[in-house]
Amino acid sequence: MTTLADRDWRLIAEDTRDGATNMALDEIAAETAASGGPRTLRVYRWTPSTLSLGYHQAPETVDWEFCDREGIDVVRRQTGGGGIYHDNYGDISYSIVAPATELPGDLMECYELLCEPVLETFSRMGIEAKFAEQSRPAIYEPACYLRALHPAHDVVVGGKKVSGNAQYRRRNAVVQHGSLTYSVDADRHLAVFDASGVDPEAFRERVTGIDEHADAERSGAVAALADTLGEWADAKGGEWSDDELGRARERAKEKYTSQEWNRGRTSGRATR
Repeated sequence: MTTLADRDWRLIAEDTRDGATNMALDEIAAETAASGGPRTLRVYRWTPSTLSLGYHQAPETVDWEFCDREGIDVVRRQTGGGGIYHDNYGDISYSIVAPATELPGDLMECYELLCEPVLETFSRMGIEAKFAEQSRPAIYEPACYLRALHPAHDVVVGGKKVSGNAQYRRRNAVVQHGSLTYSVDADRHLAVFDASGVDPEAFRERVTGIDEHADAERSGAVAALADTLGEWADAKGGEWSDDELGRARERAKEKYTSQEWNRGRTSGRATR
């Protein structure tokens, strides 16, 4: 693996937060890295389960009543693409945050570098995962895992998507975050969308989980990802500062829990 081990990295794992705070912490980590602070590696969990919307995704694609009834958070990401249901049990998420000047300016090269530890994680669990080589047509655009496969950031096992990854640049820093599917809950993943017209069996033909390919408990998969990320960057175990947590709470309150951000379309740039 290529490493970025000559820089100051911290590893925070497994960080368990609600959807708004998870997205706010990505922003705060970017500000910390851009201002000369440590670069951040995160492995995190969503509590409660959360639907994250792509930056330009229409709110009409969400079944808001189902999400409200089931206690599922809904938050809009800074990155584009479709919505992802982050199940509290079935999803394992990560972020890599570093100054933009330290990473490749070419998007494909940057994905290739930052996805190295993701692919290595699957390899360590005995799973033959790789970037998608063949495109498959989209069957439901609002859902990230049912869109056409992209060779830059979609990771597959046996042709089925197991991980999606996305990037954006903010205040001279790069944030890459992504999800690794540990266990597929097709019914619930589809139910958060309004009238997808996709049946669970069709979803399972496109998406797979770690538990279908490896004899690994969820905690073991989390540890594999954290260990691989840490070794890749020679990161020290770390934590959020009180200042960062305070700013994240404010950012979540002002932005990521607001109706304007989550239920409206926003302007600006996002890279997927």
